[in-house]
Amino acid sequence: MDKKTNILVVDDEPSIRKVLKAILEEKGHNVETAENGKEAIRKSKTRFYNLALIDIRLPDMEGVKLLTKMKETTPKMAKIMITGYPSLQNAVEALNKGADAYIIKPLNIDKTLATIEEHLTKQRKAQKMSEENLVEFIETRVKQLEHKKISK
Repeated sequence: MDKKTNILVVDDEPSIRKVLKAILEEKGHNVETAENGKEAIRKSKTRFYNLALIDIRLPDMEGVKLLTKMKETTPKMAKIMITGYPSLQNAVEALNKGADAYIIKPLNIDKTLATIEEHLTKQRKAQKMSEENLVEFIETRVKQLEHKKISK
């Protein structure tokens, strides 16, 4: 079973997509790219991504709108906004719409990688807790049903 994380890089700048893809693959991640919002939505409907790096300005839609649409296709995916046009309004809107982080271009690769790893770790912990809760629920339910069967 493939334990690598799947990351989607959404940016209209080919050089950004290429560099992020190379760096993230070197760190052991599976990486796909999309040059606009429509391509990102299409890809997120057919494949699970653990995390998406989303440019705030895309040729076909604002990154915040894409953020909302991707929340519908992959709700548990970590979403990190990246922008070369930082503003307090953009940051607040992105975080209010469900972004997990907001990174400013030019990207500091070490900080970007640390942010990505932080959010992937949070995601893994949440998944482990969900799995443990599910096992606990099933074990409890089995005991309840067994007790009910014996009581009859």
